[in-house]
Amino acid sequence: MKTDMFSSLKVIHGAARSTALSVAASMVIAAAFATPVSAFAATSAADTPAATAKTSKHAKAAKKPTAATADKVSGKKAAKGAAVKPVAAAGDDAPRTSVKRKRVTYTSNGRHHSVVRRVAYEPRQPTVGQAFGLHDTPDALMLRSSVAYVIDQNTGESLFDKNSRAVVPIASITKLMTAMVVLDSKAPLTEQIEVTDEDRDYIKNTGSRLSVGSVLSREDMLHIALMASENRAAAALSRYFPGGRPAFLAAMNAKAKQLGMTDTHFESPSGLTSENVSSARDLVKMVNAAYQYPMIRQFSTDHSYEVYTGKRSIAYNSTNALVRNPSWDIGLQKTGFINEAGECLVMQATIHGRPMIVVLLDSSGKYSRFADATRLRTWLDNGGDQARITSADAGGPGT
Repeated sequence: MKTDMFSSLKVIHGAARSTALSVAASMVIAAAFATPVSAFAATSAADTPAATAKTSKHAKAAKKPTAATADKVSGKKAAKGAAVKPVAAAGDDAPRTSVKRKRVTYTSNGRHHSVVRRVAYEPRQPTVGQAFGLHDTPDALMLRSSVAYVIDQNTGESLFDKNSRAVVPIASITKLMTAMVVLDSKAPLTEQIEVTDEDRDYIKNTGSRLSVGSVLSREDMLHIALMASENRAAAALSRYFPGGRPAFLAAMNAKAKQLGMTDTHFESPSGLTSENVSSARDLVKMVNAAYQYPMIRQFSTDHSYEVYTGKRSIAYNSTNALVRNPSWDIGLQKTGFINEAGECLVMQATIHGRPMIVVLLDSSGKYSRFADATRLRTWLDNGGDQARITSADAGGPGT
């Protein structure tokens, strides 16, 4: 009898202990999911080498994705109609941030469980313009771009000037020069060009929807390089130049010198390196020269375009939302972004009945370059050009 009672008490005691453990585990899980992102951010930033060493092999692999992995990811996003871009912080106009996955591990009933949470942990590094204090330059329109320059295309008269002489990285604005060198070579536009491993981005390790093995005509490569800023298309175009990519880069720098672009230097046909630099005054010369090529005007201002790679069809869209806005009369445009350059935009546009060239560099938010362009147009439409806003370094002619 006593033995039976003792056995029953053991069972009851065991059940109670199991229930207590389950409740405790539930509380731990709830606390983990209730913890603010900022708390995880602080924890991640303070990770010690010992803690890092315990990270799973899969987490380590995720930190350094291979080029093949980047292709797969970009392909999946393309199927959903989403462009492959760095993840932004909260708010569409906030600076872009890095992203980290944090693994939270807990134990329940003797079993280990883990949950991977995606947390923002590190703000984007300062751009070159921010590092040199260009964003501290005041202007009457309170632009988010550290460099802004507007001229009358016909007369070369400077209408708005903010740090126009500053030499900064220009990112994919580069592709206007790439296009001019391609067209100057007079190479057949129908020639088929194949993307190879040499066209991958080994500088920023960005992905591309244009997978290795894709074959397009030179014309199609040029089209998506200008309209959608396709980096592998620009890289492939340079590789098919007589003498290869080194000769192509030499031709780009020679063209810049010919145009009088004394502040400009190119080390990449795509603009993914921060060593591609220029000033707003030089870029006005490049935009004006590129405007003389009808094909560059057409391709850069197209809304969308579809190509067949020999494997599948890919639909591309313009990287510039303003070309789809009927209130704008844009004759040529190009966008650009890398961390060092910030958000960039150059355009030829007719504003208030006058053809103008607009250069906006190192804008601090994802959409702020377009907002800055709209502020400038509104100001010009209202006769603001009569006042001529200039910064301290604006002396001299517009071009």
